[in-house]
Amino acid sequence: MATFDPASRIQKLRQFGEFGGVNPSITDSSTYSFMHGEDMFETFLGHQEGCFLYSRHWNPSNKYLADALAAMEDTESAWVTSSGMAAITCALLQLCNTGDHIVTSVTTYGGTFAFLKNYLKKFQIEVTFVNISNLQSVEDAIQPNTKVIYTESVTNPLLQVSDIPKLATIAKRNKVKLMVDNTFTPMIISPARLGADIVVYSMTKFINGKNDCVAGAICGTQQFIDDLSNVNDGTAMLLGPVLDPLRSSSILKNLHTLHIRMKQHSRNAFWLAHQLDKIGVKVNYPGLPSHPQHMLHKNLMNPDFGYGGMLSIDFETVEKANAIMQKMQEADVGYLAVSLGYFKTLFSCSGTSTSSEVPEDVQQEMGLSHGLVRFSVGLDNDISDTFQAIQQICEAEGLLKK
Repeated sequence: MATFDPASRIQKLRQFGEFGGVNPSITDSSTYSFMHGEDMFETFLGHQEGCFLYSRHWNPSNKYLADALAAMEDTESAWVTSSGMAAITCALLQLCNTGDHIVTSVTTYGGTFAFLKNYLKKFQIEVTFVNISNLQSVEDAIQPNTKVIYTESVTNPLLQVSDIPKLATIAKRNKVKLMVDNTFTPMIISPARLGADIVVYSMTKFINGKNDCVAGAICGTQQFIDDLSNVNDGTAMLLGPVLDPLRSSSILKNLHTLHIRMKQHSRNAFWLAHQLDKIGVKVNYPGLPSHPQHMLHKNLMNPDFGYGGMLSIDFETVEKANAIMQKMQEADVGYLAVSLGYFKTLFSCSGTSTSSEVPEDVQQEMGLSHGLVRFSVGLDNDISDTFQAIQQICEAEGLLKK
Protein backbone atom coordinates (compact mmCIF):
# COMPACT_ATOMS: atom_id res chain seq x y z
CA MET A 1 0.00 0.00 0.00
CA ALA A 2 1.31 3.41 -0.95
CA THR A 3 2.35 5.77 1.82
CA PHE A 4 -0.59 7.87 2.97
CA ASP A 5 -0.23 11.40 4.32
CA PRO A 6 -3.45 12.47 6.07
CA ALA A 7 -2.00 15.88 6.93
CA SER A 8 -1.39 16.74 3.28
CA ARG A 9 -4.91 15.62 2.41
CA ILE A 10 -6.26 18.24 4.83
CA GLN A 11 -3.77 20.90 3.72
CA LYS A 12 -4.85 20.56 0.08
CA LEU A 13 -8.52 21.25 0.81
CA ARG A 14 -9.81 24.50 -0.67
CA GLN A 15 -12.44 25.84 1.71
CA PHE A 16 -13.21 29.56 1.61
CA GLY A 17 -15.52 31.84 3.53
CA GLU A 18 -18.67 33.38 2.11
CA PHE A 19 -16.91 36.64 1.28
CA GLY A 20 -13.53 35.18 0.34
CA GLY A 21 -12.32 34.68 3.90
CA VAL A 22 -9.44 32.24 4.25
CA ASN A 23 -11.48 30.56 7.00
CA PRO A 24 -14.89 29.16 6.05
CA SER A 25 -17.77 31.28 7.28
CA ILE A 26 -19.63 30.20 10.41
CA THR A 27 -23.29 29.66 9.55
CA ASP A 28 -25.20 30.74 12.62
CA SER A 29 -28.62 29.57 11.41
CA SER A 30 -30.89 26.70 12.33
CA THR A 31 -32.96 26.94 9.14
CA TYR A 32 -32.34 28.01 5.54
CA SER A 33 -34.41 29.82 2.93
CA PHE A 34 -35.21 28.76 -0.65
CA MET A 35 -36.15 30.68 -3.77
CA HIS A 36 -38.43 27.90 -5.01
CA GLY A 37 -40.61 25.35 -3.26
CA GLU A 38 -39.31 22.59 -5.52
CA ASP A 39 -35.77 23.19 -4.24
CA MET A 40 -36.92 22.77 -0.65
CA PHE A 41 -38.60 19.46 -1.48
CA GLU A 42 -35.54 18.12 -3.30
CA THR A 43 -33.25 19.20 -0.44
CA PHE A 44 -35.56 17.50 2.05
CA LEU A 45 -35.11 14.28 0.08
CA GLY A 46 -31.35 14.78 0.03
CA HIS A 47 -31.19 15.28 -3.75
CA GLN A 48 -30.12 18.92 -3.92
CA GLU A 49 -26.34 19.24 -3.77
CA GLY A 50 -25.06 22.34 -1.96
CA CYS A 51 -28.40 23.26 -0.40
CA PHE A 52 -29.21 23.17 3.29
CA LEU A 53 -32.58 22.70 4.93
CA TYR A 54 -32.22 22.54 8.72
CA SER A 55 -29.13 22.40 10.89
CA ARG A 56 -30.00 19.13 12.60
CA HIS A 57 -29.66 17.56 9.17
CA TRP A 58 -26.72 19.47 7.69
CA ASN A 59 -25.28 22.94 8.02
CA PRO A 60 -22.37 24.45 6.07
CA SER A 61 -20.01 24.66 9.06
CA ASN A 62 -20.51 20.99 9.91
CA LYS A 63 -20.14 20.04 6.26
CA TYR A 64 -16.77 21.81 6.02
CA LEU A 65 -15.50 19.86 9.03
CA ALA A 66 -16.97 16.58 7.79
CA ASP A 67 -15.29 17.02 4.40
CA ALA A 68 -11.92 17.61 6.10
CA LEU A 69 -12.35 14.52 8.27
CA ALA A 70 -13.24 12.40 5.24
CA ALA A 71 -10.09 13.66 3.52
CA MET A 72 -8.01 12.80 6.58
CA GLU A 73 -9.47 9.29 6.80
CA ASP A 74 -9.64 8.69 3.03
CA THR A 75 -13.33 7.86 3.23
CA GLU A 76 -16.07 8.97 0.87
CA SER A 77 -17.90 11.00 3.49
CA ALA A 78 -18.21 11.84 7.18
CA TRP A 79 -20.71 13.14 9.74
CA VAL A 80 -20.00 15.15 12.88
CA THR A 81 -21.80 14.73 16.19
CA SER A 82 -22.10 16.46 19.54
CA SER A 83 -19.93 13.86 21.35
CA GLY A 84 -17.80 10.80 20.78
CA MET A 85 -20.44 8.61 22.39
CA ALA A 86 -23.03 10.05 19.99
CA ALA A 87 -20.83 8.96 17.09
CA ILE A 88 -20.37 5.45 18.48
CA THR A 89 -24.00 4.88 19.47
CA CYS A 90 -25.52 6.36 16.29
CA ALA A 91 -23.24 4.31 14.04
CA LEU A 92 -23.95 1.05 15.90
CA LEU A 93 -27.70 1.66 16.05
CA GLN A 94 -27.72 2.43 12.33
CA LEU A 95 -26.10 -0.94 11.63
CA CYS A 96 -28.04 -3.10 14.08
CA ASN A 97 -31.70 -4.00 14.59
CA THR A 98 -33.47 -6.00 17.29
CA GLY A 99 -32.12 -9.54 17.34
CA ASP A 100 -28.75 -8.68 15.82
CA HIS A 101 -25.33 -9.44 17.33
CA ILE A 102 -22.07 -7.53 17.82
CA VAL A 103 -18.57 -8.88 18.47
CA THR A 104 -16.43 -6.39 20.36
CA SER A 105 -13.15 -6.01 22.16
CA VAL A 106 -13.60 -6.41 25.91
CA THR A 107 -10.89 -3.78 26.33
CA THR A 108 -12.62 -0.58 25.35
CA TYR A 109 -13.59 2.83 26.70
CA GLY A 110 -15.85 2.49 29.74
CA GLY A 111 -18.74 4.43 28.21
CA THR A 112 -18.65 2.23 25.11
CA PHE A 113 -18.51 -0.88 27.30
CA ALA A 114 -21.56 0.29 29.27
CA PHE A 115 -23.53 1.00 26.08
CA LEU A 116 -22.68 -2.41 24.64
CA LYS A 117 -23.13 -4.37 27.85
CA ASN A 118 -26.05 -2.60 29.51
CA TYR A 119 -27.94 -0.33 27.14
CA LEU A 120 -28.31 -2.50 24.04
CA LYS A 121 -30.18 -5.13 26.07
CA LYS A 122 -33.37 -3.08 25.77
CA PHE A 123 -33.18 -3.57 21.99
CA GLN A 124 -32.38 -7.28 22.36
CA ILE A 125 -29.08 -6.76 20.57
CA GLU A 126 -26.62 -9.36 21.80
CA VAL A 127 -22.95 -8.54 22.36
CA THR A 128 -20.01 -10.93 22.71
CA PHE A 129 -16.86 -9.52 24.33
CA VAL A 130 -13.54 -11.02 23.20
CA ASN A 131 -9.82 -10.49 23.49
CA ILE A 132 -9.37 -8.58 20.24
CA SER A 133 -5.74 -9.71 20.01
CA ASN A 134 -6.93 -13.32 19.74
CA LEU A 135 -8.19 -13.45 16.17
CA GLN A 136 -9.50 -16.98 16.59
CA SER A 137 -11.74 -15.81 19.43
CA VAL A 138 -13.12 -13.13 17.11
CA GLU A 139 -13.81 -15.69 14.42
CA ASP A 140 -15.39 -18.11 16.88
CA ALA A 141 -17.67 -15.41 18.30
CA ILE A 142 -19.32 -14.59 14.97
CA GLN A 143 -22.89 -15.83 14.63
CA PRO A 144 -25.35 -15.88 11.71
CA ASN A 145 -26.95 -12.68 13.09
CA THR A 146 -23.65 -10.81 13.64
CA LYS A 147 -23.65 -7.38 12.00
CA VAL A 148 -20.55 -5.65 13.41
CA ILE A 149 -17.06 -6.30 14.70
CA TYR A 150 -16.19 -3.33 16.91
CA THR A 151 -12.76 -2.39 18.25
CA GLU A 152 -10.39 0.49 18.95
CA SER A 153 -7.19 0.92 16.93
CA VAL A 154 -5.26 1.08 20.21
CA THR A 155 -7.51 -0.01 23.04
CA ASN A 156 -8.37 2.00 26.11
CA PRO A 157 -6.66 1.69 28.58
CA LEU A 158 -4.49 -1.40 28.00
CA LEU A 159 -3.07 -0.11 24.68
CA GLN A 160 -3.60 -3.34 22.79
CA VAL A 161 -3.12 -2.83 19.05
CA SER A 162 -5.92 -4.20 16.87
CA ASP A 163 -4.83 -6.06 13.74
CA ILE A 164 -7.19 -4.11 11.51
CA PRO A 165 -6.27 -5.79 8.19
CA LYS A 166 -6.86 -9.28 9.61
CA LEU A 167 -10.04 -8.19 11.38
CA ALA A 168 -11.20 -6.72 8.06
CA THR A 169 -10.54 -10.05 6.36
CA ILE A 170 -12.62 -11.84 9.01
CA ALA A 171 -15.38 -9.25 8.67
CA LYS A 172 -15.56 -9.49 4.87
CA ARG A 173 -15.46 -13.28 4.91
CA ASN A 174 -18.46 -13.28 7.24
CA LYS A 175 -20.25 -10.36 5.52
CA VAL A 176 -20.19 -8.11 8.59
CA LYS A 177 -18.98 -4.53 9.07
CA LEU A 178 -15.74 -3.61 10.84
CA MET A 179 -16.10 -0.46 12.93
CA VAL A 180 -12.99 1.09 14.50
CA ASP A 181 -12.67 3.83 17.11
CA ASN A 182 -9.48 5.71 16.20
CA THR A 183 -9.60 8.30 19.00
CA PHE A 184 -6.15 7.44 20.38
CA THR A 185 -4.36 7.47 17.02
CA PRO A 186 -5.61 10.09 14.53
CA MET A 187 -3.23 10.40 11.57
CA ILE A 188 -1.03 7.69 13.11
CA ILE A 189 -3.33 4.88 11.96
CA SER A 190 -5.76 5.14 9.04
CA PRO A 191 -8.30 2.35 9.69
CA ALA A 192 -10.33 2.78 6.50
CA ARG A 193 -7.23 2.30 4.37
CA LEU A 194 -6.52 -0.86 6.37
CA GLY A 195 -9.97 -2.31 5.68
CA ALA A 196 -12.33 -0.81 8.27
CA ASP A 197 -15.81 0.04 6.98
CA ILE A 198 -16.56 2.76 9.54
CA VAL A 199 -14.21 4.93 11.61
CA VAL A 200 -15.44 6.83 14.67
CA TYR A 201 -13.83 9.47 16.85
CA SER A 202 -14.23 11.40 20.00
CA MET A 203 -12.99 14.69 18.56
CA THR A 204 -12.97 15.97 22.15
CA LYS A 205 -9.52 14.43 22.44
CA PHE A 206 -6.53 14.78 20.10
CA ILE A 207 -8.41 16.12 17.08
CA ASN A 208 -9.58 19.26 18.87
CA GLY A 209 -6.71 19.18 21.35
CA LYS A 210 -7.84 21.88 23.76
CA ASN A 211 -10.36 20.18 26.04
CA ASP A 212 -12.74 23.09 25.50
CA CYS A 213 -15.54 21.18 23.78
CA VAL A 214 -17.15 17.77 23.32
CA ALA A 215 -17.60 16.41 19.79
CA GLY A 216 -17.53 13.24 17.72
CA ALA A 217 -17.25 12.03 14.14
CA ILE A 218 -18.31 9.12 11.93
CA CYS A 219 -16.38 8.44 8.72
CA GLY A 220 -17.52 5.96 6.10
CA THR A 221 -19.00 5.44 2.67
CA GLN A 222 -21.30 7.98 1.09
CA GLN A 223 -24.12 5.45 1.31
CA PHE A 224 -23.64 4.92 5.03
CA ILE A 225 -23.55 8.65 5.78
CA ASP A 226 -26.62 9.16 3.59
CA ASP A 227 -28.39 6.41 5.53
CA LEU A 228 -27.38 7.98 8.86
CA SER A 229 -28.80 11.33 7.79
CA ASN A 230 -31.93 10.09 6.06
CA VAL A 231 -34.93 12.12 7.23
CA ASN A 232 -37.15 9.04 7.54
CA ASP A 233 -35.00 6.48 9.32
CA GLY A 234 -31.48 7.88 9.73
CA THR A 235 -30.24 7.35 13.28
CA ALA A 236 -28.15 10.52 13.46
CA MET A 237 -30.92 12.58 11.88
CA LEU A 238 -33.68 11.30 14.16
CA LEU A 239 -31.75 11.12 17.45
CA GLY A 240 -30.43 14.61 16.76
CA PRO A 241 -26.88 14.77 18.20
CA VAL A 242 -25.99 17.82 16.11
CA LEU A 243 -22.73 19.67 16.69
CA ASP A 244 -22.94 23.43 17.11
CA PRO A 245 -21.53 25.20 14.02
CA LEU A 246 -19.31 27.49 16.11
CA ARG A 247 -17.64 24.39 17.57
CA SER A 248 -17.33 22.84 14.12
CA SER A 249 -15.52 25.92 12.91
CA SER A 250 -13.17 25.88 15.90
CA ILE A 251 -12.37 22.17 15.49
CA LEU A 252 -11.75 22.61 11.77
CA LYS A 253 -9.07 25.22 12.47
CA ASN A 254 -7.50 22.97 15.12
CA LEU A 255 -7.53 20.05 12.67
CA HIS A 256 -4.98 21.88 10.51
CA THR A 257 -2.41 21.70 13.32
CA LEU A 258 -3.19 18.11 14.28
CA HIS A 259 -0.17 16.69 12.44
CA ILE A 260 2.21 18.98 14.34
CA ARG A 261 0.60 18.13 17.65
CA MET A 262 0.53 14.36 17.06
CA LYS A 263 4.22 14.37 16.21
CA GLN A 264 5.05 16.19 19.45
CA HIS A 265 2.73 14.04 21.57
CA SER A 266 4.39 10.97 20.06
CA ARG A 267 7.91 12.31 20.41
CA ASN A 268 7.39 13.10 24.09
CA ALA A 269 5.63 9.83 24.93
CA PHE A 270 8.25 7.79 23.05
CA TRP A 271 11.15 9.42 24.93
CA LEU A 272 9.39 9.29 28.29
CA ALA A 273 8.39 5.63 27.90
CA HIS A 274 11.91 4.59 26.99
CA GLN A 275 13.46 6.50 29.91
CA LEU A 276 10.96 5.05 32.37
CA ASP A 277 11.53 1.57 30.97
CA LYS A 278 15.29 1.93 31.47
CA ILE A 279 14.90 2.64 35.19
CA GLY A 280 12.50 -0.25 35.74
CA VAL A 281 9.12 1.48 35.88
CA LYS A 282 6.38 -0.86 34.69
CA VAL A 283 5.42 1.17 31.62
CA ASN A 284 3.27 0.09 28.70
CA TYR A 285 3.70 1.86 25.34
CA PRO A 286 3.33 0.57 21.75
CA GLY A 287 6.62 2.24 20.81
CA LEU A 288 8.57 0.00 23.19
CA PRO A 289 10.03 -3.19 21.65
CA SER A 290 8.73 -5.02 24.74
CA HIS A 291 5.12 -4.18 23.84
CA PRO A 292 3.36 -7.37 22.59
CA GLN A 293 2.09 -5.67 19.42
CA HIS A 294 5.04 -3.33 18.83
CA MET A 295 5.79 -4.70 15.36
CA LEU A 296 2.11 -4.77 14.44
CA HIS A 297 1.77 -1.10 15.35
CA LYS A 298 4.91 -0.31 13.38
CA ASN A 299 3.50 -2.06 10.31
CA LEU A 300 0.09 -0.37 10.54
CA MET A 301 1.08 3.23 11.28
CA ASN A 302 1.76 6.15 9.00
CA PRO A 303 5.42 6.46 10.02
CA ASP A 304 5.69 10.25 10.13
CA PHE A 305 3.43 10.52 13.18
CA GLY A 306 5.02 8.13 15.67
CA TYR A 307 3.47 5.72 18.17
CA GLY A 308 1.06 8.12 19.82
CA GLY A 309 0.81 10.12 23.01
CA MET A 310 -0.76 7.47 25.26
CA LEU A 311 1.11 5.31 27.74
CA SER A 312 0.28 3.64 31.03
CA ILE A 313 2.19 2.86 34.22
CA ASP A 314 1.22 0.12 36.65
CA PHE A 315 1.55 1.42 40.22
CA GLU A 316 0.25 -1.91 41.60
CA THR A 317 -2.58 -0.73 43.87
CA VAL A 318 -5.22 1.98 43.63
CA GLU A 319 -4.05 3.45 46.95
CA LYS A 320 -0.49 3.78 45.67
CA ALA A 321 -1.72 5.11 42.33
CA ASN A 322 -3.82 7.80 44.00
CA ALA A 323 -0.95 8.88 46.24
CA ILE A 324 1.49 9.02 43.32
CA MET A 325 -0.94 10.93 41.09
CA GLN A 326 -1.41 13.54 43.80
CA LYS A 327 2.36 13.90 44.12
CA MET A 328 2.76 14.15 40.35
CA GLN A 329 0.21 16.92 40.15
CA GLU A 330 1.98 18.78 42.96
CA ALA A 331 5.27 18.33 41.08
CA ASP A 332 3.76 19.84 37.89
CA VAL A 333 3.94 16.62 35.91
CA GLY A 334 0.41 17.39 34.75
CA TYR A 335 -3.18 17.30 35.91
CA LEU A 336 -5.05 14.52 37.70
CA ALA A 337 -7.95 14.48 35.26
CA VAL A 338 -9.76 12.20 32.83
CA SER A 339 -9.73 12.66 29.05
CA LEU A 340 -6.72 12.89 26.75
CA GLY A 341 -5.16 14.77 23.87
CA TYR A 342 -4.71 17.98 25.86
CA PHE A 343 -1.61 20.17 25.53
CA LYS A 344 -0.74 19.38 29.16
CA THR A 345 -0.16 15.86 30.46
CA LEU A 346 -3.26 14.27 31.99
CA PHE A 347 -3.36 11.13 34.11
CA SER A 348 -6.02 9.05 35.86
CA CYS A 349 -6.38 5.63 37.44
CA SER A 350 -8.34 3.82 34.75
CA GLY A 351 -10.09 1.19 36.85
CA THR A 352 -11.75 3.80 39.05
CA SER A 353 -12.35 6.44 36.36
CA THR A 354 -12.64 5.96 32.60
CA SER A 355 -13.04 2.18 32.92
CA SER A 356 -15.11 2.19 36.11
CA GLU A 357 -18.17 1.00 34.15
CA VAL A 358 -16.35 -2.28 33.57
CA PRO A 359 -17.12 -4.72 36.44
CA GLU A 360 -14.16 -5.54 38.66
CA ASP A 361 -14.14 -9.23 37.71
CA VAL A 362 -13.99 -8.28 34.02
CA GLN A 363 -11.18 -5.81 34.75
CA GLN A 364 -9.22 -8.61 36.40
CA GLU A 365 -9.95 -11.01 33.54
CA MET A 366 -8.69 -8.55 30.92
CA GLY A 367 -5.57 -7.78 32.97
CA LEU A 368 -6.48 -4.27 34.12
CA SER A 369 -4.47 -3.71 37.29
CA HIS A 370 -6.09 -1.73 40.13
CA GLY A 371 -3.07 0.56 40.03
CA LEU A 372 -2.92 1.17 36.29
CA VAL A 373 -2.56 4.88 35.56
CA ARG A 374 -3.22 6.07 32.02
CA PHE A 375 -1.09 8.98 30.80
CA SER A 376 -1.93 11.33 27.97
CA VAL A 377 1.48 12.92 27.43
CA GLY A 378 1.38 16.64 26.69
CA LEU A 379 3.08 18.96 24.25
CA ASP A 380 5.95 19.98 26.53
CA ASN A 381 8.90 21.44 24.64
CA ASP A 382 11.19 19.67 27.13
CA ILE A 383 9.74 16.52 28.70
CA SER A 384 12.85 15.80 30.80
CA ASP A 385 11.46 17.61 33.87
CA THR A 386 8.44 15.30 33.75
CA PHE A 387 10.68 12.24 33.66
CA GLN A 388 12.80 13.45 36.57
CA ALA A 389 9.73 14.15 38.69
CA ILE A 390 8.21 10.73 37.99
CA GLN A 391 11.58 9.08 38.66
CA GLN A 392 11.93 10.77 42.05
CA ILE A 393 8.39 9.89 43.08
CA CYS A 394 8.73 6.26 41.97
CA GLU A 395 12.07 5.96 43.75
CA ALA A 396 10.50 7.24 46.96
CA GLU A 397 7.71 4.67 46.57
CA GLY A 398 10.17 1.83 45.98
CA LEU A 399 8.99 1.19 42.40
CA LEU A 400 12.37 1.29 40.64
CA LYS A 401 14.44 -1.78 39.85
CA LYS A 402 17.36 -2.31 42.18
